[in-house]
This record gives sequence, C-alpha cells and structure tokens, in this order.
Amino acid sequence: MRISDLFTNSKQSISFEIFPPKLDTPIETIYKKLGDFVSMKPDFISVTYGAGGSKKGRTIEISTKIKNEYKTECLAHFTCVGHSISEIDSMLAQMEKEGLDNILALRGDPPLDNPNFDFSKNVFAHASDLIRHIRKQHDFCIAAAAYPEGHVDSPRIKDDMHYLKIKVDQGVDFLITQLFFDNRVLYDFLDKCEAYNITCPILPSIMPVFKADQIKRIALMCGASMPAKLVILLDKYKNTPDMEKAGIEYASKQIRDLLDNGVKGVHINTMNRVDATHSILKNIGRL
Repeated sequence: MRISDLFTNSKQSISFEIFPPKLDTPIETIYKKLGDFVSMKPDFISVTYGAGGSKKGRTIEISTKIKNEYKTECLAHFTCVGHSISEIDSMLAQMEKEGLDNILALRGDPPLDNPNFDFSKNVFAHASDLIRHIRKQHDFCIAAAAYPEGHVDSPRIKDDMHYLKIKVDQGVDFLITQLFFDNRVLYDFLDKCEAYNITCPILPSIMPVFKADQIKRIALMCGASMPAKLVILLDKYKNTPDMEKAGIEYASKQIRDLLDNGVKGVHINTMNRVDATHSILKNIGRL
C-alpha cells in the first residue's frame, strides 16, 4: 500500500519510527519488539538508516519483516550519502523485489568516520537529486524530510523553503518533519508551506523526552529550539525516571494539540521504547 493513500480520507494517521540496533548488537533485539509495536495498530512504521548508510542492510531487512511478516505498512529510510549509482540502484531493486512500496528519501548525514564529508563530491549532493533519480526509474511512494526551523546547513529559512519546494517538485508524495518541541513552530511552518505552494501532506514528527542530556544533544544536532516550559522540565528532572514521565506527558500534550488543530497525522519517534509509546497512545485516546 502507498502511504499517500492514507491521506485521501479524513482519518488522522498515527505512525511510528524505529531504528535498527547497532551493528555489534543482534538484530533480534528489535525483532522482539516488532509484535508489540504492531499490536498498537500504527498506520505505518518507518525504519531509519544509519549515519553514512552504516545500517542500510538492516533497514531493508527490518522493513521487509514488518511488511511481509507482520502485514503492517512500512516506510524505509533511504540515504544516498557515500553510495555509488550502482549501489543505490541495487538497493532500490532489492526493496522493489521485497514488495516495499514506500521510501523516505534523504541526503543523509556524514559517515561516522568522516564528519567533514564533502557532499559536493557525492553522487547526489541533495535529496532532490536522489528523489528525481528514484522517480525516473521506480514507482515508489516517496516521502521526504522537512525542517520547520530550517535545516542546520541552511543559512536562512527563506533558502530552506526554496530548496524544500524544489525537493517536493521532483516528485514527493508527502513530507515528515524534523522534531520540534513547540507546536507554534509547526503551525508557522505550515503557513510558510502554503505561501510556497507546497501542497503535499505534511506529517509532524514528535520525539518524547526521556533524558535531559540526550534530548539536549539531539536538539543541538538538528537545530530544534526548546520553549521555556520544556527547559524548566529538563532542569527540574534531568536524567531521573521522573523525566521520562514528564517527557511522555509533554509529548502527549503536543500530539493532542496537533490532532485538535487538524494535522494529517502524527509520526512518533519511539526511540524503540514500547512502554512509552503505549503510554502516549493511551494518553491521546488511541488505545
């Protein structure tokens, strides 16, 4: 099933993001959780791709298992950084052979062993180039990333919106946003998209806070701002178990507000945490 078909009705989707375990960790660690995630009946599950493609094989393997064994729609993350054209085409052919219908097409982060990677020397310097390549040869439903507060590499929001429009025009079916912690940021971004005539569905992505240090590091890497009310929670609870409880409630409030304001759906970054995801769905009345 093409995920874009979900947006043709009035139902607001709820979807999950999971990530493959580290390469030195058995893949069974995530397999043991798939049944629990599927039992919560997400509309689809996305599977991330390691930095520099370090977990690309696991992404396809896990996505295939979700789609073919658990009969749940899957969105496989797919980055082009560090890959040759033949490698990219081979992986796309493999995904097509396995019956995967949906791809989140990304430029990708620098390889872990080369943080100063020169993207201009990559086969595709931008996600828009990868999207155009995929669209010419395959009939995947293609999602792409959107950055409500601008990509960290973009000097100005205006530039970022310009490049987002180019990316969408290459054949994007829907967008999934980078994480954010203030819904006003998302609503302002949606207004900007309307002004730029970006009309494809946009799913906001929410990441619950489990540890103060962890979320501060992630927010710094992706350029997400933190409202005062969240900073107060981080300073109060730090890395204690109470931080997880407060983080789940904060994410639940964000999601309830987003759904109340008519977004197409919400993509929950589960951090592979089954119990926390279950609590969030219960809090928003989806369980």
